[in-house]
Amino acid sequence: MRQQHERGAAMVEFAIILPVLLLLVFGIIEFGRAHNTQLTLTHAAREGVRTYAITQDQAQGEATAELAATTLDPAQMTVTVTPCVIDQPTTMTIQYPFEFFIPFIPSTPITLEAEGVMKCGG
Repeated sequence: MRQQHERGAAMVEFAIILPVLLLLVFGIIEFGRAHNTQLTLTHAAREGVRTYAITQDQAQGEATAELAATTLDPAQMTVTVTPCVIDQPTTMTIQYPFEFFIPFIPSTPITLEAEGVMKCGG
């Protein structure tokens, strides 16, 4: 008889802990997604600024950045570049909105940002 009561207590304890455990698991997954998106943005900014610094064609640099960010929606990317002056550093900054999807937790979008810097003309 005593073990049956203890089994019930274990089920109650599990029911109390389960939401916290699931929240933790979903949080880990979503922060992993955010980190992956940040890495993708960083890669895209580096590739874009490299193309822009070599060709000095802003449109081609932006197109290269959009192609490098294969898993992201190019329509949501905001690309900003500084003018390319020979032997001076030029930068490409990419901003991208990101929203965490954790069940039962309201989410507000955050903006992830990455910057690539390279000397213009070489």
